Amino acid sequence: MLSRKGIIPEEYVLTRLAEDPAEPRYRARERRARFVSKNGNCNVAHKNIREQGRFLQDVFTTLVDLKWPHTLLIFTMSFLCSWLLFAMVWWLIAFAHGDLAPDEGTVVPCVTSIHSFSSAFLFSIEVQVTIGFGGRMVTEECPLAILILIVQNIVGLMINAIMLGCIFMKTAQAHRRAETLIFSKHAVIAVRHGRLCFMLRVGDLRKSMIISATIHMQVVRKTTSPEGEVVPLHQVDIPMENGVGGNSIFLVAPLIIYHVIDANSPLYDLAPTDLHHHQDLEIIVILEGVVETTGITTQARTSYLADEILWGQRFVPIVAEEDGRYSVDYSKFGNTIKVPTPLCTARQLDEDRSLLDALTLASSRGPLRKRSVAVAKTKPKFSISPDSLS
Repeated sequence: MLSRKGIIPEEYVLTRLAEDPAEPRYRARERRARFVSKNGNCNVAHKNIREQGRFLQDVFTTLVDLKWPHTLLIFTMSFLCSWLLFAMVWWLIAFAHGDLAPDEGTVVPCVTSIHSFSSAFLFSIEVQVTIGFGGRMVTEECPLAILILIVQNIVGLMINAIMLGCIFMKTAQAHRRAETLIFSKHAVIAVRHGRLCFMLRVGDLRKSMIISATIHMQVVRKTTSPEGEVVPLHQVDIPMENGVGGNSIFLVAPLIIYHVIDANSPLYDLAPTDLHHHQDLEIIVILEGVVETTGITTQARTSYLADEILWGQRFVPIVAEEDGRYSVDYSKFGNTIKVPTPLCTARQLDEDRSLLDALTLASSRGPLRKRSVAVAKTKPKFSISPDSLS
């Protein structure tokens, strides 16, 4: 009945009815844990930290790192506590001077119009937020009241500076700008300039540019030293190349960044059969630069596991010239096509270059054969009739 109403697809209902109740419904695919998630967050849990006092030594950074509900709670409580604290001080000054007595007579009070704790609380708010309604004011009768007035103003300015600075830094954090720096979902390995290359695509969705953008790549895997020491997260830096060479990129349009798999690359012995979810391999890509509008350094990160690397694929072009300017079609940002690629490691390709020569010869013959057939089947667009010649 649910499938007839369109709530549940019919094929899903038939599949669920055909399942064996004795078998488990879901089979979770076993894969290694990511060191860096696709959105750039580090998948690391810090436990058993005994020196918690180090966080209090850098209170400002701790407040900025807190979540928004906690930050707003601290923001509100800091003002309320300071208002209540100084309200108690003003009430004690009025009580000690005898201003709370019902028959004041000719005695000049320290603060006018304070008769209860509520009025003292209102006066504390007026002093700290510099709002004077004209009903309460400090007189020259009590020097202590003048001193408390000065102290509360200084404390209020400090709280305003810290909390407003914290709110500003949370709204202008560098990782907010990194949300518009995107990476391709998959990386590819194909032949470029006669060498196997690891390639990925990076782009910026905003028109404001990233100045001095640099890109780095690391391979993270579990290794064992010759002495038997197990290194669970062994990080190896590998160079990345772009169209102009070097790590500095001009990210005005999406670029394909590639790494040449040579004898110095940790991917030198990587074969197509190794690209599965059980393989202990993670490639981390880090893009760093300065935001043009704010001058703040930002960093975007992503990672690729072994099963997220496509062998024998190439990214499709997405930049075209239209009406005198270049346009980028982001709907094809992660699209790839199959290209002829040797099914061997880069080491085997360097040892036997005939594999690449045979592949190049086969790929060069294929389009010619298809083009000849297409030409044979093509009909002329225009024809000359005998009437037109007469």
